Amino acid sequence: MADVVLRPELHVAIVGAGPRGLSVLERLLVRLGAEPPDGVVRIHLFEPGEAGAGRIWRTTQPTWFLMNTAAGEVSVFSDGPDDGPTRAGSGPSFAEWLREHPKWAHIGPNDYGPRAVYGEYLRHAFDAMVANAPLGVEVRHVPEAAVRLHRTDGKTVVTGAGGTVVVADKVVLTTGHPRVTPDDAEKALLTFARQRPGLAYVRGDSAADLPLSAIEPGEQVGVVGLGLTFFDVMAELTEGRGGRFVERDGRTEYIPSGAEPHLVAGSRSGLVMLARGRNQKSPTYRYRPTFVTEEAILEARRRAQRTTGSAQLDFARDVLPLLKLEVEHVYYTAHVRRRLSDEAAERFAAIHATSTDRRGLLEAWGLADVPPPDLERLARPFGDREFDSPRAFHGSLLDLLDQDIAEARQGNVDNPLKASLDILRDTRAVVRQAVDFAGLRPESHREFLTWFNPINTMVSAGPPATRVAQACALIRAGLLTVVGPATEVSADHAAGAFVLQSPYVKGSRREVTTLVDARIPRPQLSATADPLIRQALADGLITELVNTDTATGQRFPAGSIAVTRKPFHVVDALGNPDPDLYALGVPTENTRWFTQIGNGRPGPMTGFHHDADAIAADVLRRPAAAPVVLSARPRAAVAI
Repeated sequence: MADVVLRPELHVAIVGAGPRGLSVLERLLVRLGAEPPDGVVRIHLFEPGEAGAGRIWRTTQPTWFLMNTAAGEVSVFSDGPDDGPTRAGSGPSFAEWLREHPKWAHIGPNDYGPRAVYGEYLRHAFDAMVANAPLGVEVRHVPEAAVRLHRTDGKTVVTGAGGTVVVADKVVLTTGHPRVTPDDAEKALLTFARQRPGLAYVRGDSAADLPLSAIEPGEQVGVVGLGLTFFDVMAELTEGRGGRFVERDGRTEYIPSGAEPHLVAGSRSGLVMLARGRNQKSPTYRYRPTFVTEEAILEARRRAQRTTGSAQLDFARDVLPLLKLEVEHVYYTAHVRRRLSDEAAERFAAIHATSTDRRGLLEAWGLADVPPPDLERLARPFGDREFDSPRAFHGSLLDLLDQDIAEARQGNVDNPLKASLDILRDTRAVVRQAVDFAGLRPESHREFLTWFNPINTMVSAGPPATRVAQACALIRAGLLTVVGPATEVSADHAAGAFVLQSPYVKGSRREVTTLVDARIPRPQLSATADPLIRQALADGLITELVNTDTATGQRFPAGSIAVTRKPFHVVDALGNPDPDLYALGVPTENTRWFTQIGNGRPGPMTGFHHDADAIAADVLRRPAAAPVVLSARPRAAVAI
């Protein structure tokens, strides 16, 4: 850890103190503890909510809002506990912390804890880090949202909503999930609702921030989206209204309280998000890819450079075949393990990894009649199929979901399908090597985000099986109607109601008086409601990534903050990296992929902590006397 700051005083501002901001704080404190500075280091964390937990993980939300990661896979500390006090670089995983608290000890390492409880863990981590900070380091929580950045005398001035002003040497933007301004379609729905008493349109946000208490018992409520936020809305309007889910004869049933509304939900696929396999992997498990490897991505870049003159990749051509092969490798190996033994599975995997005749290999092992997983069909199982009635559609949907629940309960190692789909999570770091920093051609980048990413999310990033079982119970209880594929949402002026219907399900039209958008808003710089980001963009301190193919001139505005590779300096409007301003996490989503994750893992440091450490190392590095070269580009055009 060479080149630690030697300045007499260093001020660092971290804007946003949820898990990402906490990770940067932790790695700063670890480095400062290893090599204490000569002067004072003051770290200012701007966070209007709870330091450590932020808005999404705040401790005041109801406990029926669950995490989407098993407790044993979660740690905000970059290393485990030792004989000393809990501090930066040495602290319990979430599961270890739960075991120490009798109130939450019933949550096991393979269970999904409440988000509010994870928020308590994050607050504990923040408090411990601050209490045991190295000598010469002061950590200050500023309980305000940062609303403005500006430059003066080589410093960055951060202004809070309450008037607090910090003159910082370095600023790190970890602002988390944004709120966005309504687009034209949303404005039309808002206007329709405001002009008609008794109607309400609720825009997308974290479920804990949705105003659902005004919904009346028995009211017809439309829900747009069947992903993770749908399950939160479902929980709030059932368990949150006093209803109970119980297990009877191996099936989940719902006992209503009488205070529930009737939910009418729909999405593009018409499919409730598939369940994640029951976790069977140890907290320190790390998968080593066989096909979609860093070496394979580098070779694909070399090949693209030779054939096209650009190292940018085409995801469908260069990456997806490797990913599918990885999925099939795990899928068929799991089948061999199930049919024969662990030893046979190891032999099969070794042969399959290098085989030039995989079809013949499958025949030799008795697997020729087992088709490989079709990711698109799994995520869009109904295709163009038509249904004669909502009852017929629900019958098919319930059959599919019952099968999915059964497979998920078998586990993400024992069940071949769930084991193979879990690999999509385990290989994210390698896929990022292909995608991040405009690593794909512009049109392929767009296709990746709009086509592959939703499919990947649907089949690999779902809720625990208990949540899907609860949705099935509500359908059977008559309290949830899933409209069908390609759900259309409209405002019917004649009926004076919102309407949801599917063109593939006859008789699916349903009128509702409240419409809830259960989709988390996508980060979009041009639509952000964050005054700090809007002002920084207008002043040219930050800019949007525009993925540009220099050979063809094709462009794809990604909607995210343009940053360099590690240590993630923001790129200003002149195309220059800012040495004193960094961005990490959700604000950079689409410049980098899958940044919304709010935790690291126990064991060796993962990307979550490596990213934070790269920023910490640069913040504390002795400033170099290097000339600044300005370019005349009005926006960041990034090419490989």
